[in-house]
Amino acid sequence: MFATLLPSALSSRRSFDSLSEEEILALAIGAEEEDARIYKAYAENLRERYPASAKVFEDMADVEQTHKNMLIDMFRSRFGEEIPLIRREHVRGFYARRPDWLVRNLALETIREQARAMEEQAFRFYTEAAKRVSDASTRRLLGDLALAEQGHEEIAQALTEKHVGEGEREEEDATAHRQFILTYVQPGLAGLMDGSVSTLAPIFAAAFATQDTWSTFLIGLSASVGAGISMGFTEAAHDDGKISGRGSPVKRGLASGIMTAIGGLGHALPYLIPHFWTATILAGIVVFVELWAIAFIQNRYMETPFMRAVMQVVLGGSLVLAAGIIIGHG
Repeated sequence: MFATLLPSALSSRRSFDSLSEEEILALAIGAEEEDARIYKAYAENLRERYPASAKVFEDMADVEQTHKNMLIDMFRSRFGEEIPLIRREHVRGFYARRPDWLVRNLALETIREQARAMEEQAFRFYTEAAKRVSDASTRRLLGDLALAEQGHEEIAQALTEKHVGEGEREEEDATAHRQFILTYVQPGLAGLMDGSVSTLAPIFAAAFATQDTWSTFLIGLSASVGAGISMGFTEAAHDDGKISGRGSPVKRGLASGIMTAIGGLGHALPYLIPHFWTATILAGIVVFVELWAIAFIQNRYMETPFMRAVMQVVLGGSLVLAAGIIIGHG
């Protein structure tokens, strides 16, 4: 069924060159309406955490609404009251927008980048649309809107200066940085530490007990994947982030689970090498790099004093490694 529906769906999309002037105006009206709705969604998403930036996007939504009204007035004067329903997805090669419900919980800088991309795409659309109309008043309007979209970065900057003072901007950037740490860095670092340290003993115990690299790799793989799944579910389930402000539990769970698995796989992968001592020496080098990298990340993102991080991670990991080797020899 899908095989028959897909070609039909694709063939129903029109090329931009085939659109009439009436359809170009209708497409522009729908695009401005959708952009205004997206900016309002951005504002709603940011209102609690970044109220000043939320006001910027509210004003940008008002600008898009003004553009839509100008286009509707032009359409009425030329074609009457019935506006054809034509959307971006009806035109081949036309730029797409993420649905409103996908903009929730986006980082502030990501939203700013997406807004800049939206204005650039709208500028290109109006530039091309103006080339395809012959009516002087319509062409002038589309050209003016192209210039307006091109100037939206300056408008956004002016609105930012109006609503977001230097102190507020610094505060919002600090809040965004703190949110990034709470949502990604902390769970990821906890996972990396757990995966790197907790799997040391079973992997090296198996290595020295069996001196079979393939068996050691399988044990390391199972320990790493199992630990990743466990850490991911634990992180996601124990806190929904609403009260703690730590962000989406799914994002935190993925960060923790993936980094846990990576931490364990780092010193399991060398045992794909069939020569035992070559694999073990390489695994030891990987462990050394892992532990010092974790200490650096703790110092860089968690503001943990470097020597304390070294004591916690490097010394602790070395003790776990030694325990695994001793148990394996026993």
